Amino acid sequence: MKKLSIIFFCLFTMATLAQEKKLWAKSFINKEAPKLVVEKWLTDKPDTTGKFILIDFWATWCGPCKRAIPEMNAHQKEFKDKLVVIGISDEDKATVKKHTSPKIEYYSAIDTQKRLKNIYEVQGIPHCVIINPEGIVVWEGWPHLEGYELTSEVIRELIESK
Repeated sequence: MKKLSIIFFCLFTMATLAQEKKLWAKSFINKEAPKLVVEKWLTDKPDTTGKFILIDFWATWCGPCKRAIPEMNAHQKEFKDKLVVIGISDEDKATVKKHTSPKIEYYSAIDTQKRLKNIYEVQGIPHCVIINPEGIVVWEGWPHLEGYELTSEVIRELIESK
């Protein structure tokens, strides 16, 4: 009976761990967000006062990043009064400016020194972080991770829970 209990415990633990959200960055969930630092804004600098901030670490060569752009555009449009979407690439200005499809319709910046990316210890992109108006990280992760997708419903719940 003891052996059966141990086996059950091991299986339960493995199943629980398998269901945990996988991150390819350091977790800042429920912690104060690092200061937003960019090298250069490619758009106007957004006014983030009193708004949620969605930071999307991305690159022009990244297929999943490009697939996420229309979704980020939709989030910016749908929640424009309460959310600011910011794409940050560590590529140079010329490379990012050459990227035209899909078109980015939200705020964009570069940081070739990867300062913020290094603070978050981002190992895989796209990586998104949502910061509430009080400066606390309330969502983080790969926006297409099965079971943990970043959807309008998720954003709405975060905004409404404030």
